[in-house]
Amino acid sequence: MNTQNLTLLTDLYELTMMQGYFKNKDMNETVIFDAFYRTNPCGGGYSICAGLEQVIEYIKNLHFSTEDIEYLRSLKIFEEDFLAYLKDFKFSGDIYAIPEGSVMFPREPMIKIIAPIMEAQLIETAILNIINHQSLIATKAARVCYAARGDGIMEFGLRRAQGPDAGVYGARAAMIAGCVGTSNVLAGQMFDVPVKGTHAHSWIMSFPDEYTAFKTYANMYPSACILLVDTYDTLKSGVPNAIKVFTEMREAGIPLTFYGIRLDSGDLAYLSKKARKMLDAAGFPDAVISASNDLDEYLIDSLKVQGAAITSWGVGTNLITAKDNPAFGGVYKLAAIMGKDGKFIPKIKLSENSEKVTNPGNKKIFRIYEKETGKIKADLICLADEEYNVEEDLLLFDPQEPWKKTKLKGSTYIMRPLMEHIFQNGECIYTSPKVMEIRDYCQKELDTLWDETKRLVNPHKVYVDLSAKLYDTKIQLLDQMSER
Repeated sequence: MNTQNLTLLTDLYELTMMQGYFKNKDMNETVIFDAFYRTNPCGGGYSICAGLEQVIEYIKNLHFSTEDIEYLRSLKIFEEDFLAYLKDFKFSGDIYAIPEGSVMFPREPMIKIIAPIMEAQLIETAILNIINHQSLIATKAARVCYAARGDGIMEFGLRRAQGPDAGVYGARAAMIAGCVGTSNVLAGQMFDVPVKGTHAHSWIMSFPDEYTAFKTYANMYPSACILLVDTYDTLKSGVPNAIKVFTEMREAGIPLTFYGIRLDSGDLAYLSKKARKMLDAAGFPDAVISASNDLDEYLIDSLKVQGAAITSWGVGTNLITAKDNPAFGGVYKLAAIMGKDGKFIPKIKLSENSEKVTNPGNKKIFRIYEKETGKIKADLICLADEEYNVEEDLLLFDPQEPWKKTKLKGSTYIMRPLMEHIFQNGECIYTSPKVMEIRDYCQKELDTLWDETKRLVNPHKVYVDLSAKLYDTKIQLLDQMSER
């Protein structure tokens, strides 16, 4: 992305609105937009934030080239003074964001933009495109990794991804969420993450017999020898031939450092248990049994319950496409406009659907942890100027059902601000960690969730509450709107 000019990666109406602001408003009017989502994907209890590094690259490179302006001129809907303005366009505002790898919940801002209205409007589409995609795949991958209960998950989805970008950045997101490696070599190069793979059925079929194919592969890759055993007959041919090759390697004094078999079809629970017995009986108790074949978190969980002897999982289509939930519902809404006195005037969007009513104003997020366990109790959205003393009692209430209240005793909880300052006056002041560093951070984040929130079906809900001051502001705006 750092070599791509993605400035026109936007919806046309962002540009037509920009021209409208240019012609009819103070184009330097400062506004606040929040990017957030309303529902966790896959019926889960949380989401994983991913894609911020690519947002940063996009903002840094934001400019209209001569070719871009010529194309816009050819559409015959933009006037020359507006096109002249675009020649020197650059982002000059501030951006706050939840760091990549963080656990996050519905309705809290993933990204907050404070910028002149034309700049803030233009970047909506690209930000949502980047954050929605990677957060979706990271969340799906986290669920798959959870189901594997400590076993390694390899991301194998490139050939089924919706295009090269989805394959590359989907692999990045999957690594952030806990995968141990990817088959995607370009992703490995770009993001310095482990690449892993074995061989295909075509490798076996290209040799005179299965044993010769295995032996040839083992000679070439003795320290990474995972043999695909289901081309002809898993238990009668594949596993016995693999054992024969492993035996010959051991007799030749070749260290068996990383070796085993892969299953890609059939009843994985039955076949893995039978294969495990055969490998153990032959003296190879540390041989890996890996599996692939349209896996997802539900199938892996079921196989674990059945006692499948699989300790490594290759997950492709269902992960890289988030097949059961193909879109992350992030939205981008105006939250405030700066008045002539330099103070922000909160704005609210109404809807017949209560969940679509927005939270107004200039906001920040505190994450609240139970001090004894380090687990998340709730997230608290408040106005940017609010501060709290953790030595004092804290009253939380459900903004949808405000009669539901919880009081946290002083000194029994910890609060930390969730968002980082990314851009200041148009300059990036944040350094993105490497993907494997984000992965380590994500694992720590997941450890702050209660087991009940991580379960795959009917998870416990983590509440995102509003401060009393923000709640009152919201109610006042709603009352004002109803009086019109």
